[in-house]
Amino acid sequence: MAYLEPAPLLDKENPFEAMMSRFRAASQILGLEEEVYNVLKVPARQVIVSLPVTMDAGNIRVFEGYRVVHSTILGPSKGGIRFDPHVNLDEVKALAAWMTWKCAVVDIPYGGAKGGVACNPREMSAGEIERLVRAYTLSMIDIFGPDKDIPAPDMGTGPREMAWLMDEYSRTQGMTVNAVVTGKPIVLGGSLGRTEATGRGVMVSTLAAMEKLKINPYKATCAVQGFGNVGSWAARLLSERGLKVQAISDITGAYYNENGIDIEKAVAYRDKNKGLLTGFAEAESLGTQDILTLPVDVLVPAATEDVITANNASEIKAKLIIEGANGPTSSKADNIIYEKGISVVPDILANAGGVTVSYFEWVQNRLGYKWTAERVNRRSDRIMKDAFDNVYKTAVEYKVSLRIAAYMVAIDKVAKTYKFRGGY
Repeated sequence: MAYLEPAPLLDKENPFEAMMSRFRAASQILGLEEEVYNVLKVPARQVIVSLPVTMDAGNIRVFEGYRVVHSTILGPSKGGIRFDPHVNLDEVKALAAWMTWKCAVVDIPYGGAKGGVACNPREMSAGEIERLVRAYTLSMIDIFGPDKDIPAPDMGTGPREMAWLMDEYSRTQGMTVNAVVTGKPIVLGGSLGRTEATGRGVMVSTLAAMEKLKINPYKATCAVQGFGNVGSWAARLLSERGLKVQAISDITGAYYNENGIDIEKAVAYRDKNKGLLTGFAEAESLGTQDILTLPVDVLVPAATEDVITANNASEIKAKLIIEGANGPTSSKADNIIYEKGISVVPDILANAGGVTVSYFEWVQNRLGYKWTAERVNRRSDRIMKDAFDNVYKTAVEYKVSLRIAAYMVAIDKVAKTYKFRGGY
């Protein structure tokens, strides 16, 4: 099968090429037809906009905004909006494709999309951010829609920004349209259980994988890199289920306690200390990178991309890696880890709890009916467990890593849907 090869990977991986290398490997094992491969490898739509915004000082700054719709084969596209100085088109393209595979692997009727604006929200006032969100929404008015493309929060955005987006979109429609966006405040149609959903999905994936590997949670140790929303919830929920969380980290460094860290105390300390763990006295300080190579049973990288690379993969001692972040393992590190016999539950499966509960939020908005937190958690846990079992079965059947198996499950679902719909 004559697939076009993507450009070679550089030392600092291009995220789109990293995604493509896994996509290509899974497609070849599946024996995917070249026509379908060529349709699925490229985004359906890429939009770049200029956003003039009046700043508080009275001057006008022009920001660059992106929205990439990778696929709408399974349904309306779904994906977050990140506000970050380093946002670029390749990153947004990769994240949009990851969303397609993530929704497919957990069997949700969505395609994938992603958006971003190159800005630094930490250096902007609330008023400036609001004007930027509203300008971005207006520029995407033909893209967004509850049946077309449904955004959500991502790095640098949250419920507040989604409320502004919903309001601006609703104004253009002449009515309230809750379902155009997820991750909203509860009073605007947000879902109970959404805040902890990604971390909860990481917990469900961890316990499912530990069961297959016959690791007893009550005797297991764990390290969680990243102590934002995903990492802190994952650490809290895992410790509640018996794991000893020996190490946590954030941008200020890593913190280790051989006897286990009291996660509730760590969360309370972080929340009082401007969102940072610096000075946390219940544990000894380590270098930020040292957390990745601790002799623990379970490692949860829940911070940023490319933290496990060809340079440090051989030093990892964990038996199980659960990817809470998007793309924490570079594609060059995949084989090193696989040959060491370390199991990796990949990002498109492990952190899909967030998009699962986003889907529930959209369903509730469409129904005009709220679910209880218990119902949300019960249904998302079942979806995550079923998805893991399906991926594990595929990995065993084809003798491949869980990552390639997850891509195979996702690509197979999208490809079959494409063919049933008649292709082009």
